Amino acid sequence: MSAACSHSRILPSRQVRSSTAPTSSIPTHTLPVVAASAPIKSLDELAKINDKSLIQSQAYVDGRWVSASSGKTFDVTDPGTMQKIGSVADMDADDVRRAIDAASRAFESWKNTTAKERSLILRRWFDLIISNKDDLARLMTLEGGNHWPKLVYGASFIEWFGEEAKRAYGDVVPSPLSSTRMVVLKQPVGVVGIITPYNFPNAMITRKVGAALAAGCTVVVRPAHETPYSALALCELAERAGVPRGVFNVVPCSAENTPDVGKELTTNEAIRKVSFTGSTAVGKMLTAQAAGTMKRVSMELGGNAPFIVFADADLDVAAEQLVACKFRNSGQTCVCANRIYVHESVYDDFVSRFAVLVEKRLRIGHGVSEGVNFGPLITERGLQKIEDQLKRAVDAGARVFLGGKRPDISAAGYFFEPTILVDVTDEVPMSCEETFGPLCPVFKFSSEEEVIRRANSVPVGLAGYFFSRDIGRVFRVAEALEVGMVGANTGIISTEVAPFGGVKESGFGREGSRYGIDEYMNIKYINISL
Repeated sequence: MSAACSHSRILPSRQVRSSTAPTSSIPTHTLPVVAASAPIKSLDELAKINDKSLIQSQAYVDGRWVSASSGKTFDVTDPGTMQKIGSVADMDADDVRRAIDAASRAFESWKNTTAKERSLILRRWFDLIISNKDDLARLMTLEGGNHWPKLVYGASFIEWFGEEAKRAYGDVVPSPLSSTRMVVLKQPVGVVGIITPYNFPNAMITRKVGAALAAGCTVVVRPAHETPYSALALCELAERAGVPRGVFNVVPCSAENTPDVGKELTTNEAIRKVSFTGSTAVGKMLTAQAAGTMKRVSMELGGNAPFIVFADADLDVAAEQLVACKFRNSGQTCVCANRIYVHESVYDDFVSRFAVLVEKRLRIGHGVSEGVNFGPLITERGLQKIEDQLKRAVDAGARVFLGGKRPDISAAGYFFEPTILVDVTDEVPMSCEETFGPLCPVFKFSSEEEVIRRANSVPVGLAGYFFSRDIGRVFRVAEALEVGMVGANTGIISTEVAPFGGVKESGFGREGSRYGIDEYMNIKYINISL
């Protein structure tokens, strides 16, 4: 064990006892909980959506709302109450084949539309999303647990790629021969299979579909079974915007049907590209399946982001940014800070400042309650993973400094307090496993070389963050971190104008930015003899 992992100083007694921790000597501390004025009923909240046509329970295929051929449905549950909010069509592989056929037919005409035509349709879609943002936000809160999420981020990809459609330029290459001319064109790859996760059910779709449609591709989307309603609401708005039949298809399915649906999307010869956001393990499996037909693939996979606080950092700024970076969406983002490394000379000071901000800023509760900014996890399985990681860390010698348990909250749901762990060593699972929840382990380090080595020690490389006021260090560390995205003196890096993606086992391909549309286009070289 390195010296950076040896802790001898005792931090102030802000700790709470975890429900899974073996020790009883740590005093209890209660984090702020926002109580609803009355028991929350998910169906009553669903009824508050003004435009009821946004609440769809069927799949959207070839411009029509259709049921599964089997007639089966699956239930969708509000993670903040554990109450059922509805049932959605449970599509199977046969249903997906029909959607792929529809997308293939539509591609023949959609690929020949002009960039300006596609741009105008996407602009209308963007405007409709913005004008319905409150309804979409409530729907997303009820199915996903987000606390009144802003829809502007998801909508921004539709706006951005609508504009990029008109800037997907090719090239004229200077020919080595006077008798020839050489031209490079960009053309849409074809029908795209898209598989998205639950954590941002609007933006995870729009940043893929926006780029694909702008490029002239058609799509078949399988949204996460936990959050299908947001995807289906986008279909309703896309139809109003004038997206033609068959261009945008959504095929929700249950967890049971997910493997077969995923395999159809990765092996069907009519699909020419697959774009997936999710775990590294599933990404590897889908990539292997897609290799049989040599499909293009984009994989945005798991992360284990280091968050480094150097001795010369502005500690208040670093603490503010860590609250936002770690606890956004209750820690359920692939770019969340997962391993917090703090220089030993400022360790105690930083942890205390950070804990004060967590107590001050975060309010736990159901997302529809006024004042809430920290909602539930999406499933009981995710909650159990958090408790298991916490127990193993405490068993290995880590101490709970703040949080550490399921809160005493009136709304039944998958809630867990934002939790700070100290005295953490590199031997705990959190040092090498993605947490995807509100556990915040804080490690000590001694030198720049040491912390870079530890930050790069994991097989994934999606995002990394560090704080320093030394301009030389800013460039050294940013270039040394083995990740696809770096936040220097900031904990928020996601935007539609910048490329999003990782290296190593965090996948390949980029979403957003001017690079994102290229993922959906083939390059064709034409040599013309005069």
